[in-house]
Amino acid sequence: MSEKKEPSILQGFKAFLMRGNVVDLAVAVVIGAAFTNIVNAVVKGIINPLVGAIGTKNLDNYSSCLSGSCQGDEGIRILWGSVLGATLTFVITAAVVYFLMVLPMSKYLARQEARRKAKESTQEVIEVTELEVLKEIRDTLVAQRGHGHDDR
Repeated sequence: MSEKKEPSILQGFKAFLMRGNVVDLAVAVVIGAAFTNIVNAVVKGIINPLVGAIGTKNLDNYSSCLSGSCQGDEGIRILWGSVLGATLTFVITAAVVYFLMVLPMSKYLARQEARRKAKESTQEVIEVTELEVLKEIRDTLVAQRGHGHDDR
């Protein structure tokens, strides 16, 4: 009568933390936070001044008023400049992630797959060649046996 001891909560938590996916996710979150700061600096330092050449440097200042008057806190104001700024930040982030991370990784994985397939096809050729050699040896042995029986 052996009792199986269930793992403690602490052991289960340790096993959860040590799984590769959790560690990878934690690294991705930290890198993503640092990357967000870079993208925000690019938007504020380059994109906003370019837009500022037309109007204001701060995209948050672009808005429209739905009611007759938007003086102070009165009226209904649509802050479309904030949405535009967030959209630009998203597009820049997505472009950088794609061109600097996703595209090179997919090319690398495609090269690895091509190498693996080339290696497999080479192995198949070697196996086929070995099979052909073995068949030739068999046929030669069968032919030699046939000639040996005829001489008796």
